[in-house]
Parts: sequence; structure tokens; C-alpha cells
Amino acid sequence: MEISAADVMKLRKATGAGMMDCKKALAEAEGDFNRAVEIIREKGKLVAAKRADREATEGVVLSKVSADQKSGAVLVLNCETDFVAKNEAFVALADKILAAALENGAADLEAVKAMPLDGRTVADLIVEQTGIIGEKLDLPFYQKLNAETVISYIHPGNKLATVVGFNKAGVDVQVAKDVAMQVAAMNPVAVDKDDVPAEIVEKELEIAKEKFRMEGKPEAMLDKIAQGALSKFFKESTLLNQAYIKENKMTVKEFLASNDKELTATAFVRFALTD
Repeated sequence: MEISAADVMKLRKATGAGMMDCKKALAEAEGDFNRAVEIIREKGKLVAAKRADREATEGVVLSKVSADQKSGAVLVLNCETDFVAKNEAFVALADKILAAALENGAADLEAVKAMPLDGRTVADLIVEQTGIIGEKLDLPFYQKLNAETVISYIHPGNKLATVVGFNKAGVDVQVAKDVAMQVAAMNPVAVDKDDVPAEIVEKELEIAKEKFRMEGKPEAMLDKIAQGALSKFFKESTLLNQAYIKENKMTVKEFLASNDKELTATAFVRFALTD
């Protein structure tokens, strides 16, 4: 039967599949549009099954905030090659999922995957796109935070992104963005020293003790010396106590206070494909 260009374009718009794939699907479905959509989705499942054992280590890391700036999230969408990761349609797919997740208030990764989008769940959409793109796709990370003000930052190249929350509404955009860039550049382990997980504190103390033990320091002094090393770790590895990257004579805490004495960061999310 004859397949019109209008039908092909309609199917392409609905599925994102290539022109020839849409034409073949319509021909196989004998012009039945809904059946053609199913054929394309079934192809996606088949391709996804065939590529299940492949590694999807490339991709994009995006961050975004809600319209009211009260919530934000970081999302990662993986693929197999950097060629696909740089494709505008692939980046747009990740951005579309992230925007929908924020709009729907998705709390975690499982909620995002189960979320309806364009007539199917996000999980099914990713399978479908695997068939269209021809590479294994994976959605391994999504984390959201809520605060009085949330700012996002995406490092050029879409391989690293952050969101940072603050304790006050209406934070100056440049001040907030500077802190988000600080998180991107310096990769802190926590906002402040009291937020560092106990297991990390214990590990740092053990590393310090072993280091000084190897240097021949007396065993009776190791605990005290290790506490000094831990203080240095807190200064270098917690956001508020780090030297501010644009003016290293002050800490991030001091930088925030210089703009508003009551202003502080309360939470952050950071993800990098290259870490």
C-alpha cells in the first residue's frame, strides 16, 4: 500500500524514529498508525534486549530547578558513545525527562522511571529510544533537593552538574551560582563538618594514624595528631569551610556572610561522569 509523507512525519513526531523506520513500520502495519507505533516500540525492546550486556558509560549530566526555585534535581542519562551523547536529540530527551520529573514532583529515581511521559512510562520510553538510537540507554541517577532557594549549574559539555540549596528565599543569582560552581570545581563531601558521614570520618582518622605511624610518630600521640589531620580534611572537603575559589583568602561561609549575614547553603547534589 502507499504510505503518505504526512503519515510518516506524524509517526516520526510521535516516536522520534527515523524516516525509513517510520515508513517500514507503517507498511508493516498496513497503514494502521497505532499499530505502527507499537511496532517501533517492540523494535526498541528487541534492540534493548540484544544490547543489555553492553556498557553505557557515556551520556549527559543535567541539572534544573523548578519555576519557583524551591526544588532542583540532577539527572544522568547514559548511552554507549560520546557521538550519541553530543546529539541534540539525546540531550533534549534527558532534559525532557528532567523537566517532567520536577514538574511532577518525582522524589527519587524509581518515581522518575515509573512516571508517565508521552503516553508511556519513562522506563518504556528509554527502551523505545534504545531501538531508535541503536545504543543501550540507561537512567542510573536522579536526585532532588528542596530549599528556600535552589540554583543549578551545568558545566560546559554536559558531563558535570550540580544543584545547591540555600536557607533563604530570593538569593542573589550570581552569589548562588558561584557556590554551585564551587561545588562543581571542588567536589566537597558535605555542606559542613557535622554533615560528614561517620564512616568517612573514621576512614580519614585511620588513614591519618597509619600515615603518621609509618613516619615513626609515637603511638600515644597518634590520636591527637590524627585529629589535626581531620580538621584539615574538614577545611578542604566541606563546602562551607573550603577556600572560596574566586577569592581564596575567605571561606565559602565567609563569602556568603559577606552578602547576607544569615545566608548559608543547606544541601547540594553533584554528579560527574568523569570522576
